[in-house]
Amino acid sequence: MKTPRKTERPVSGNTAGPLTSDLQARIQQARREEHLAGDKEFASASRDMSQLSRGLRLGSEFVAAVLVGAGLGYLLDMWLHTSPWLFLAMMLLGFVAGVMNVVRSAAQMNQAVLPPTDAPGAPDDKNE
Repeated sequence: MKTPRKTERPVSGNTAGPLTSDLQARIQQARREEHLAGDKEFASASRDMSQLSRGLRLGSEFVAAVLVGAGLGYLLDMWLHTSPWLFLAMMLLGFVAGVMNVVRSAAQMNQAVLPPTDAPGAPDDKNE
């Protein structure tokens, strides 16, 4: 027969106990900390965006709006035989929608970014 495994902790000082005495509590604590860290990372994703990712996002939103407008205009032109007028009108509409999307996204990104706390502030008109 096999001898049973030792599940006792090595004696350090005056304490000795089962190897898994506080394992469940440590697992629960680690899961809670991991969950909180994941929520913080998700919430601060737009604050931590690099300048390159911001520029790519804004550029792709603009280009996508123009391409969708132009594509819809082209399809409508082919269907209604009004070439090139609906293409031009829808491309212009896509351009306007793209500019509006970029302005709205840039405003949202600027609101998400907190100003640095160590940066010197501009003097107020009230203080001068």
